[in-house]
Amino acid sequence: MAYSSVQWLFFFYLYSFLGWCFESAYVSIRKRRFVNRGFMRGPFLPIYGSGAVMMLVVSAPFQDNLILTYFAGCIGATVLEYLVGTATEALFHVRYWDYSDQKFNFRGQICLSSTIAWGFFTILMTEVIHKPIEKFMYRIPGQVLSVLVAVLTMAVAADFALSFKAALDMRDVLFKLENAKAEMERLQKRLDVLIAVADDAIEEERQELRMKFHVWKDRVEQLRGAGDYFRRRLLLDNPGMISARFRDGLEELKEAAKEHRRK
Repeated sequence: MAYSSVQWLFFFYLYSFLGWCFESAYVSIRKRRFVNRGFMRGPFLPIYGSGAVMMLVVSAPFQDNLILTYFAGCIGATVLEYLVGTATEALFHVRYWDYSDQKFNFRGQICLSSTIAWGFFTILMTEVIHKPIEKFMYRIPGQVLSVLVAVLTMAVAADFALSFKAALDMRDVLFKLENAKAEMERLQKRLDVLIAVADDAIEEERQELRMKFHVWKDRVEQLRGAGDYFRRRLLLDNPGMISARFRDGLEELKEAAKEHRRK
């Protein structure tokens, strides 16, 4: 399986697109509305492209042995899924998939049933799916393939950069929302204490605290707002997204995005 770098990139982009088609169709049918699944805005799910390439690489030494191909796929895909999931959660403080409700899961990032399925999918990939795609790729003239991959690389890189920024922006909003709610809670406790003290001498401080409280309340409402288009799309198109640290804040942002869609 001696492919050039251009051919590997072609496979990555093609499987990213096919993965997007599959998952978007599946989720759209379940939600009864079109859902552009994934982290990126365009029709690409890099986790599928990465997974497909990984399956082809790890199974290459065992092409004549389905059992070893199966176990290579189980191990390779599970490691990839764990690394991507862990890195995403560490960077953005959100999780795009969660296996916490599955038996024999590890930190909600991977689980036994998924690992078993990855092995079978690796066999399906190497024995059924990839062969006609490989033949199709070889029919494309080399220069045409190079130009196509170059254009896709620029488009995907730009899309990924913008999507990455949107995810970072949402992480920052979650941090700000958490801090604003904590400040509101602190002001409310202090205000409760001052209200309980019947002393006109501290009325000025009470009024100042009330004003600060309402300022922070407005700030919280602003942060809960629907936000820009790309943040709303990220929230609406990943309904299973969860966050251990910002659970309540993320749910508030999701509800705000849903409310904006209903208007």
